[in-house]
Amino acid sequence: MFSREVKERLREYETPFYLYDLGLLRATLEGALREADRYGYLLHYALKANNDPRILSLISSYGLGADCVSGNEVRRAVETGFRPEHIVYAGVGKKDKEILYALEKGIFAFNCESKNELAVIDDLAGRMGVVADVALRINPGIDPHTHKYITTGKAENKFGIAFSEIEEVVDMSGDLQNLNIMGLHFHIGSQITDMSVFGRLCSSVNAMYRWFVAEGFNITDVNVGGGLGVDYDDPDSNRIPDFENYFGVFAGGLDLPASVRVHFELGRSIVAQCGELISTVLFTKVSGEGRKIALIDASMTELLRPALYNSAHAIENLDGHGAPEEYMIGGTVCESSDIFARNLMIPAMKRGDLISIKTAGAYGASMASRYNLHDIPLSVFGDNGVLENV
Repeated sequence: MFSREVKERLREYETPFYLYDLGLLRATLEGALREADRYGYLLHYALKANNDPRILSLISSYGLGADCVSGNEVRRAVETGFRPEHIVYAGVGKKDKEILYALEKGIFAFNCESKNELAVIDDLAGRMGVVADVALRINPGIDPHTHKYITTGKAENKFGIAFSEIEEVVDMSGDLQNLNIMGLHFHIGSQITDMSVFGRLCSSVNAMYRWFVAEGFNITDVNVGGGLGVDYDDPDSNRIPDFENYFGVFAGGLDLPASVRVHFELGRSIVAQCGELISTVLFTKVSGEGRKIALIDASMTELLRPALYNSAHAIENLDGHGAPEEYMIGGTVCESSDIFARNLMIPAMKRGDLISIKTAGAYGASMASRYNLHDIPLSVFGDNGVLENV
């Protein structure tokens, strides 16, 4: 990992901070594009994973589109070089002013999630005298076998148009004079490592495409979402996700005409492994039950995933030596859930040791908060083993 390569310079920065390896980010982008290009697939980057302007500028330079779930994300995408005609505005709740901004910029499409949303965009587009391209987000009712908080395609989730509502959407479509329903959109969840889940998604996509065509719709674009998981347990061994197998599942499972453009919206799999959260040990102590505890200066305000999802990240003591000992690692926030690891075997920890929390490039900085009046963490960048100057 990059932190080992540049360890001697890490103390020049005030912890906690995010450390990004731009060389690994480029290699990941090149790997994803190489495999997607084999099938003519179109890639969009999901800004919700990491919205740092420097990272976005690099990603946009590779020609990816942008997948946005707020008006501010659409604005950030435009500001960092993404072409408006490659920007998709998704999200279950779009404000009127955000819709108007996206219409003004001439984005590629809106992914719409309900019949009421369709009516609102139709009205706003009519007021502007434009026709908005729209993809219908269908909830396929698929269990992605991931954490319940990051499922999005099960029948119980708030996302997408339910099967029970599809015919109502079809019935009202003739009245939507300012919309061009040109696409279908699916997204079933995040951090999916079971490739058979994507195979089941392909079956649903095929069936829904045929149904809409039979109803008279001219579907030119199908967005199958993202959700490809990464290796949080052993990031050193799997720095770049298995894009070959991922795209291969869709190539083998989708049964769509060659004229239909297939889109993906990747976030975590693009940026997760290029980022680490660097922290410092503040104190060590022993709990009433005899457990060793290390308190570090990072917390759930910098990296929420462990507290929110009970997720695990590989953690390294960059100054550690000797035999591993068992620790609970906690942060500084006054919440009992502010724990990064509960039974971690790691070399003995002492005040001042530098700690690296791995695979933190996705849903880390983008979810940071100022709870307890913490500062928003700094972002530090390096490339080819060289760290930028302070």
